[in-house]
Amino acid sequence: MAPVLYSIAAVERDTGLSKDTLRVWERRYGFPRPERDAAGDRCYPADQVERLRTIRRLMDAGHRPGRIVGLAPHELQNLGGAESPPEPPAMVPAPEGVAEQVLEGLRAVEQHDMYALRHMLGQAALRMGLVRFVTTLVAPLTTAVGEAWVQGRIQVYEEHLYTECMTGVLRNAIAAVPAPAPDAAPRVLLTTLPQEAHGLGLLMAQALLALEGCHCLSLGPQTPIADIVRAVQAERTDIVALSFSSVMGPQAVHAGLKTLRAQLAPKVQVWAGGRGAAQGVRGLAGVRALPVLGELHSEVARWRAQHASA
Repeated sequence: MAPVLYSIAAVERDTGLSKDTLRVWERRYGFPRPERDAAGDRCYPADQVERLRTIRRLMDAGHRPGRIVGLAPHELQNLGGAESPPEPPAMVPAPEGVAEQVLEGLRAVEQHDMYALRHMLGQAALRMGLVRFVTTLVAPLTTAVGEAWVQGRIQVYEEHLYTECMTGVLRNAIAAVPAPAPDAAPRVLLTTLPQEAHGLGLLMAQALLALEGCHCLSLGPQTPIADIVRAVQAERTDIVALSFSSVMGPQAVHAGLKTLRAQLAPKVQVWAGGRGAAQGVRGLAGVRALPVLGELHSEVARWRAQHASA
């Protein structure tokens, strides 16, 4: 059988490494070493794609590309095995029993038991209420799944299974929240920048904002900046809420937010949440960093107080 080869676009989607990064590494470090298809386009063997996944995990754990791209596969694996788990971000203190549920959910992902995961999440949502469910269970469980991927304990497809399962649970929960009044405020548009494919953070934020009575419009992930601006104008948006995972580096976050901020009217607020937001927002005027989901309640209250006399 002929070996399976992946296009550069497929490798970009699979690993999160941009096409430009792959080409630069090829020139600078001699890896990856793509073959060429009949049209002369780059295509990558499966073993190189797996090695690129490992490199990406190590980069997320803090390693610099220049020190690891040239390492042999066994050296990368040894380096990954020596990693200590990263510190989790600040969360709302978890009630008794939730830590065990996080471990239970992680085990279900590792065992590919999506039925057990859906059942556990559904029962927890009913028992805890939506705010506590999102802030004290969904957020730390999502962090734990991401850390398991960084450490190589789960594969990309397993993370995708988790994402699809959690997406369904959160959408069902959001659908059960009473619709806001037509003139409800603030009007919040939720999305991510084109480089950010992770959408769970948007759904978590949307659930909490819906409970606050906000008028929410979600565009899903990876919306071009020009389209965000058009949507803001068409929908009379008060706030643009963006989610950032740790996949986007601080420089990319900063550059994207700066470009978006410059194209929006001053009265439109920009909120940036998620693990990748805090560093990227530093020194950027007109953008509020909200790394903790529990801050949304006070931020909505602050916005309403500011606009009470409008």
